[in-house]
Amino acid sequence: MWGMNSGKGNSNVLIIGSGAREHALGFFISKSADVGKVFFANGNAGTLLDGFENIGLKVEINNYARLAEFALEHECVTIVGPEEPLANGIVDVFNSKGARILGPTKDAAMLESSKVYAKEFMRKHGIPTPPFRVFDDPNKAKDYIASLKDDERVVVKADGLAYGKGVIVCNSKEDAYSAIDRIMIAKEFGSAGDRIVIEKRLYGEEASFICLCDGNSIMPLATSQDHKRLYDNDEGPNTGGMGAYSPNMLIDGDDELYKQIIHGIMEKTIHGLRSDGREFKGFLYAGLMISNGEAYVLEFNVRLGDPECQVILPRLESNLLDYVNHAIDGTLDQLEPLQWSKKYALCVVLASKGYPFRYEKGKVITGLRSNNNGRVANYNDVFVFHAGTTFNQQGQIVTNGGRVLSIVALAYSMRDAIDKAYRLVNTISWDGMHYRKDIGLKALKYL
Repeated sequence: MWGMNSGKGNSNVLIIGSGAREHALGFFISKSADVGKVFFANGNAGTLLDGFENIGLKVEINNYARLAEFALEHECVTIVGPEEPLANGIVDVFNSKGARILGPTKDAAMLESSKVYAKEFMRKHGIPTPPFRVFDDPNKAKDYIASLKDDERVVVKADGLAYGKGVIVCNSKEDAYSAIDRIMIAKEFGSAGDRIVIEKRLYGEEASFICLCDGNSIMPLATSQDHKRLYDNDEGPNTGGMGAYSPNMLIDGDDELYKQIIHGIMEKTIHGLRSDGREFKGFLYAGLMISNGEAYVLEFNVRLGDPECQVILPRLESNLLDYVNHAIDGTLDQLEPLQWSKKYALCVVLASKGYPFRYEKGKVITGLRSNNNGRVANYNDVFVFHAGTTFNQQGQIVTNGGRVLSIVALAYSMRDAIDKAYRLVNTISWDGMHYRKDIGLKALKYL
C-alpha cells in the first residue's frame, strides 16, 4: 500500500531535508518492497503523519559526520533533497566514512552554488546559455547597464545560493540599477551577492529538465514545468516555485528539441564535469528557456526541483530505490529506461502571506483531511505533501515556513488534474494563505 512504512524491506532510507520535495521522495520511495524504514532529517508534520521517523531531536541536521554515522548504524541509503548540504560538502563527509549517499560532491555542486562558475563552465564546454558578464564591483556593473541600448533587457543574478530568490528579471535599465543595489549594496541575499551575473534576457517558455546521473551516464526523468513567479500570469517576484505540472508537452511534443536537450545539454554537462575532475552523481536539473525552438540553460540545480519533484514522482512506475542504488554505484547503464504513467500530474503550492520575503509562522491550518497512508480522504490520486509545517502545543498542524503545502493531483487529462487539485485547495485554509490560481493553464494550449 502506498506510503506504508512496514520496516520489512532490505534497505532503510534517510532523506535529508524538510520540504515537500523531501516528503514526496520519502513517500514514494517507501512504496518499494526493498525499503524498510524511512527516516527524515529533519522532516515536518506531514512526514510524521505518514508514519515516518523524524530524527531532528537525535541528530543535529548540520552535523554531517553524525548523520553519516546514523546512516551507517541504521544501514541507510541517504538521499539529499536541498542544495545547502550539497554545497557544504555533505556527500564528501559521507563518502569519507563509507556511507551510501546520492548527491554530488562539494566541487560538483558548484554548478548550483556559484552561478559564475556555472556560466563559465557552460561557456567552456559549449553548452547553450544566454550571453553574460560577471561583476564584483557595483559601479562597474552599473556602467555596463548604462552602455546597453534602451531596448536591451537583462536578468541580474546573485552568484551564490539564494534559495530560488536571487534572480531579478529586469524590464528597464532602472530595474537593473535597482537589482544591482539590492544584491550588492543592500546585501538582500547576504554574501551570495558579493558577485553578480548580468545575463541577456531571453524570451520564450521556461521548462525544467531533470536527469538522474551516475558520474558517466544519465537517466532522464519525466519532463515538467515550474511556475516561479509569485502571482498569476507569471507576475511578481521569483520564488522557489509556486506550482508545477508534468509532462511538459512543449518538450515531449518535439523530438528534435528533446534530443538537443539530452545530447547538447545534459550529456555535455556530465561529461564536461567528469573531464574537469568533478564527477557528478545525483539529480541534475537544468532550468531551460525554450526560445525559437532552441533550448538555453538559465540555471543548473544539483538536486531534484521543488515543486517539480512533487509532479514527477507520482507518475513514476519504476522502482526508485533500484535506480538510486545504481546511480551511486555508477551502473545506471545496466538499467532499462524509467517507466512513467500516462496520467498528468499537477501541483499547487500553498504559501504563507509575505513569502518569498518576511512571513509569520504558527498559523493553524484547517481542512487537512488525510488518512494514515498519505492519501486525502474522499479523493482519488490526490496528495498533500508538507513543507513548512509543524505541531503546536495543542497538537494542531501550524505553518512553519514560506511554502507550506504542495497539493498534487493525478488524472488522465490536464484539465481534470487542474480541477481535482484546486477542489482540494479550496478546502484548506489558514490566516494569510496565498496561492496561484492559474497553475497548469498554460499547458492546455498544447492539448
